[in-house]
Amino acid sequence: MSLLAAGRQEVVNFGCRLNIAEGEAIRAAAREAGARDTIVFNSCAVTDEAVRQARQAVRRALRERPGADVVVTGCAAELEAGRFAAMGARVVANDAKGLAESYGTAVSPRRRGPISGRFETALAEDGPPPSRGNTTSFSTSRPYSPALSGPDHARAFLGVQTGCAHSCTFCATVMARGTARSATIESALDAARIALDRGQREIILTGVDLASYGDDSGASLAALVEALLALPIARLRLSSLDPNRIDDALFALLTQEKRVMPHVHLSLQAGDDMILTRMKRRHRRADAVRLTERLRTARPEIAIGADLIAGFPTEDDQMFANTMALIDDCDIVFGHIFPYSPRAGTPAARMPQVGRATARTRAASLREANARRRHGWLDAQAGRTAAMLVERDGLTGHAENFAPLTLTAPAEPGTIVPVRLTARDGDRMIAEGLGA
Repeated sequence: MSLLAAGRQEVVNFGCRLNIAEGEAIRAAAREAGARDTIVFNSCAVTDEAVRQARQAVRRALRERPGADVVVTGCAAELEAGRFAAMGARVVANDAKGLAESYGTAVSPRRRGPISGRFETALAEDGPPPSRGNTTSFSTSRPYSPALSGPDHARAFLGVQTGCAHSCTFCATVMARGTARSATIESALDAARIALDRGQREIILTGVDLASYGDDSGASLAALVEALLALPIARLRLSSLDPNRIDDALFALLTQEKRVMPHVHLSLQAGDDMILTRMKRRHRRADAVRLTERLRTARPEIAIGADLIAGFPTEDDQMFANTMALIDDCDIVFGHIFPYSPRAGTPAARMPQVGRATARTRAASLREANARRRHGWLDAQAGRTAAMLVERDGLTGHAENFAPLTLTAPAEPGTIVPVRLTARDGDRMIAEGLGA
């Protein structure tokens, strides 16, 4: 991270695509407030490592820019507000991070309390995150406002949902973001039009629990996708989906609609039924295998991605082997794999732990297995043609199935060009332009 010059503002995003999209709302709010010499860290709390990285970045900013207003928001700020405030940063709650008043010049830098936004908390350096009983509830009286990433990428991330109504034992999302809330279809369409007007050809729908979109309003993710496809969107991609929530209407769109990209990322988490039960997931191993088989049968070019956790509490060697085998059984070529880390206040943190060293070793093994599967899949792409969305550097981009590509000669950034895939170079395919 390079710290900003004096008198300016900077937003540093950690974690998921939703945070990237919401980071643009933070930037706009800070600009509206006239904030100067302000650094906003939009933090993530999906793992201990994500929180550690946020703390490290905040400490560096406080040390290197003693005159700046250092602000921390996002999920880690929700769960460890007191710790960040005690460091000397100002904490803005998730619900307030898109509001101009959170960054107004009337707010004093280095103020250690009260916390800006929905709650106040004691300034304890250690200890568990504040319980829901000690905080005011998340605002549910208004729908979620769509979050749209900036114009600096060929693809636009469109956040349409936040929070989660489930209770997976390893996850602190409900504590950090509250229950599930969705943007209205009309507001999502308005945000998509902004992306299209500035020339972005691909939109990626994202959310904390994207497949639950509309549960709070009677809409559905399939209805949103159908509405978006009425716009002149060249490519629509969906981020992580709960396999238990892919209904017939959404399945049909994923497999039959050509502008919905053939790339499905699933929130699988594990490949062992006992571990899935202890995680309180809503699917079982056979459900994941059956779903991916159906997807590939209906649309053979589809690429499968998945979130996987290694070293969940009580996981023994056979349970881990079942998750390892899931990579081949589901043909997972894009794995988002990380070692389990206990999140304070979650049920899984109170279960018998397997140890961080074991979790890291197992995660490394999963990554190696996934890399082999991905390399074999990429090798099989050689000789095929694809449509490549060219990123801003003019040389890199992605095929429809999300295969990462590198052009042999530069093309116009933001365009979609026909290419032939020639050979694999590490985790990317070399692509030759085929002309108009």
